[in-house]
Amino acid sequence: MSRHFEHEARIWADFRNLVPGVILVEGITPAPDTSARTAALGGVATGRLAVSTEGQFPEVQAWRKAFTQMGYKPTQYRCASESLLRRYRKEGSLPRLHPLVGLCNATSLAFAIPVAAFDADRIQGDLQVRYAHGNEDYLSFSGQTEHPAPGEVVFADSAGHVHARRWTHRQSRASAISDTTTTALIVTEALHDTASAAIPALQASLTDALSTTWHTTPVSAILSQDAPSFTYQP
Repeated sequence: MSRHFEHEARIWADFRNLVPGVILVEGITPAPDTSARTAALGGVATGRLAVSTEGQFPEVQAWRKAFTQMGYKPTQYRCASESLLRRYRKEGSLPRLHPLVGLCNATSLAFAIPVAAFDADRIQGDLQVRYAHGNEDYLSFSGQTEHPAPGEVVFADSAGHVHARRWTHRQSRASAISDTTTTALIVTEALHDTASAAIPALQASLTDALSTTWHTTPVSAILSQDAPSFTYQP
């Protein structure tokens, strides 16, 4: 049965600079070594951070503006790419995780754009970026179940399970990439002025890395208000 990923109409109306990209990749295993590619991507981030801190990057500033618009203090709730860059600047490295997660994190560092990777088989039905109703459930990495407040931007599936809270702030344990993951849905989103060029460049870099590493053929798309839905079959 086909499934869909999309942003609801109100998200497009409220965040008119939004440029999302999506990739479906099959044949994922935990075996490959992606260290050489992730090191190269980390080097790109190192070069940018040598010039200015992540808070000055236009990609990050656009997300800070969006978080302020959503009613959050942007230095308390950061988008995922800012959090990664901040940690990388302080520690000089990121933890070694599943190779797909490592690759997505390194790509996020290099482009300063949030990259979310979900285990597609753990999503029930369609996945939508939308405003929460308040009755959804979210499984944190500590194992606690939370309920987003009405109006919070979330990634929610057809069963009411939230796979990311506060939009690009934090993903859920429920669909985290693990050693049993075989199919991943990867979402990239940007809001800055040159997002329409940055997202295709990010998508091209990541799909090349995925196809080279896992010898598979990812399917990707750039979404827009006129073409807001990505249809896939995990």
